[in-house]
Amino acid sequence: MTTNARLRAFVVLAECGSVRATAQALHVTEPSVSAAVGALARDVGVPLIEKDGRGVRLTVAGERYAGYARRILGLHAEAVAAARSEADPEHGLVRLAAVTTAGEHVLPDLLVSFRAAHPDVDLHLEVRARDGVWPMLAHHEVDLVVAGRPPAEHPGRVRAGRANTLVAVGAPGAVAGFAPDRTPWLLREPGSGTRATCLSVLAGLDTDPPCLTLGSHGAVVAAAVAGLGVTLVSEQAVLPLLAAGRLVVLPVPGTPLARPWHLVSAPRSTASAELFVRHVLERPEWSAS
Repeated sequence: MTTNARLRAFVVLAECGSVRATAQALHVTEPSVSAAVGALARDVGVPLIEKDGRGVRLTVAGERYAGYARRILGLHAEAVAAARSEADPEHGLVRLAAVTTAGEHVLPDLLVSFRAAHPDVDLHLEVRARDGVWPMLAHHEVDLVVAGRPPAEHPGRVRAGRANTLVAVGAPGAVAGFAPDRTPWLLREPGSGTRATCLSVLAGLDTDPPCLTLGSHGAVVAAAVAGLGVTLVSEQAVLPLLAAGRLVVLPVPGTPLARPWHLVSAPRSTASAELFVRHVLERPEWSAS
């Protein structure tokens, strides 16, 4: 097994937490995962995993090594993509990541128009919660991220911005007698930026209403439409539901909130990624940052 394959097995093991789940994710046998990680540990010279009941867990050294292994794999993929795109940007690769709402409601039109203009560029997209996309950029696993403003510790370059407004919404029946401190609030999954903002709004109201966590943007919106509670959501993402009267904007102090979308690139982006940046800046709803 090559060094890259061993690193991949170890990184997936660190993410999955078990040899069995790693083998399933990589479509290989459990012994091959154990052999790959064992060979890697011999190369490093220290144990990277240890027994934990019937399973295994990373050692302290393994936890530290996992971050480097992820960056090594990301850098290798980035190097290949950069070399190929420098030789011919129109036949290169653009690796994108987006938070859920942007992936569902902002990027689709961009991807369609970019594909029409640059049909031979290979596009890869990962959609994750806010806490998932920024580590991907830091580990060189993607070239571009579409999300809210990046955390200060991440070294990306903000290349473009687009307006985005967060509003509190609920079913029409929620309007009568609506009170932010008594009405159930529907929350996105942990790691979501919208969830964090919603909790911040509620904290600013000095209130502790009942809350229900759902697993995705779509689940939260569907539950709000059904009348299960109210939620904070991107207005752009629910415009058809607002127009149809299935949702209404509710008066909550501190809202609406301006939370612009940002297109963020790696500090040094590939020639093909720059094609995508220029394409975004040609759209009237986006502006250079």
